[in-house]
Amino acid sequence: MEEIVKEQREVVKKVILEHGKTVVDTIKVSQLYGGMRGILGFICETSCVLPKEGILFRGHSTAKIEECLPRAEDGCVPLPEGMIWLLMTGKLPTQEEVKYITKYLNEHSTLPEYVIQVMDSLPKELHPMTHFAIGLQALQLNSITLKKRKEHQKTEWWRLILRDAMDLLSKITLIAAHTYNHNYRGEKICYQVDCELDWSANFTKMMGFKNPKFDECIRMYLTLHADHEGGNVSAHACHLVGSALADPYISFVAGLNGLAGPLHGLANQEVLTFLNELIKDIGKTPTDEQVLNWLKGWLKPGKVIPGYGHAVLRVTDPRFTTQENFAKRNIKDDAMVNLVHQLYRVVPNFLKSLKKINNPYPNVDAHSGVLLSYYEMKQNDFYTVLFGVSRAIGLMSQLVWARAFMYPIERPDTTTTEGLLELIKAKKEGKDKQGNDTKDAKEK
Repeated sequence: MEEIVKEQREVVKKVILEHGKTVVDTIKVSQLYGGMRGILGFICETSCVLPKEGILFRGHSTAKIEECLPRAEDGCVPLPEGMIWLLMTGKLPTQEEVKYITKYLNEHSTLPEYVIQVMDSLPKELHPMTHFAIGLQALQLNSITLKKRKEHQKTEWWRLILRDAMDLLSKITLIAAHTYNHNYRGEKICYQVDCELDWSANFTKMMGFKNPKFDECIRMYLTLHADHEGGNVSAHACHLVGSALADPYISFVAGLNGLAGPLHGLANQEVLTFLNELIKDIGKTPTDEQVLNWLKGWLKPGKVIPGYGHAVLRVTDPRFTTQENFAKRNIKDDAMVNLVHQLYRVVPNFLKSLKKINNPYPNVDAHSGVLLSYYEMKQNDFYTVLFGVSRAIGLMSQLVWARAFMYPIERPDTTTTEGLLELIKAKKEGKDKQGNDTKDAKEK
């Protein structure tokens, strides 16, 4: 990391020096009122989403990730430990480097007793995301950043953030497993990892699952959901709080609370609800014609088809394709899985016929909840916790690099509607924000 940080700092320094005054975007009034959609706001190095390629992790497609990241012994999908290495360093890992990450996570996985006591005291009726966030926030006492920050120069703070980030990743599956066992199984178990197992296999074992295929499913899930650029709610919230130099525990919980919002992290739950409604009305093995007729009725009140569409993508989400291929390899003749595949045959052409849909193709959420349910993780409100475990990989990597580049505190300007109208009027009169004549006005 030290070598890579030094190299990348020089790259960014050169970009700012040579292009610091170049205008790369403009802002419309509709964007100010529209959730800042489409505004290029800040830099995220770990991933980007392109309309026809899907998400690129450090420049690598989902297909490349599947091909190149190391797998578990006898496994068919990448280990998420490889994604940790890739997003942190920008380099595709070797098998030995992935083993190093697994070993590190296992060796630093012990939960402080006070954290377990805090979580044990929580009522079972508490939403699992709240339980999860409380456990993670309680870990802040571990923070090297808090203890050592004053002893280090700003240029070296990324080292402290990296240590805290890896500490959080080493313990996050234990806290998620406690959430699952406390809320659904009513069991107190010894949260101690098996150093012979990888990150995902330890996670599923602590939750009481014993199916090796589910281990593979979770490896795939944690890898595919690890990052999604920096502007979504959870990533931006984590970045924003981190820009105030908060430690990774506090910053991540801020992002996690954003993920808990129904417009961000609940999509795969909505897909399951939608599929169950469909089955209730027309059965588990409907014909394509029955599905089409049912969809027409579903859309009439202004509803959408959950799992279809994307803010950026204009093709089938490659992460959906990865899950579809996994299901075809490992699951034979399951009604819900078959229905997902049937919808993929039917829905895109149906939505295209409406002529007002930008992207009629499935996204990652169209399949993930169905796979989790198939392997007996049927507690839908836990899915967001699982999402949070995965997304920690990307958000921790983003935090490390934000401090490595020494980005300043995020503080955009705001205005009132009245102030905005005055700015618009001044713009039309050829004046800038301070009331000075602009270049265009002088030329006129």
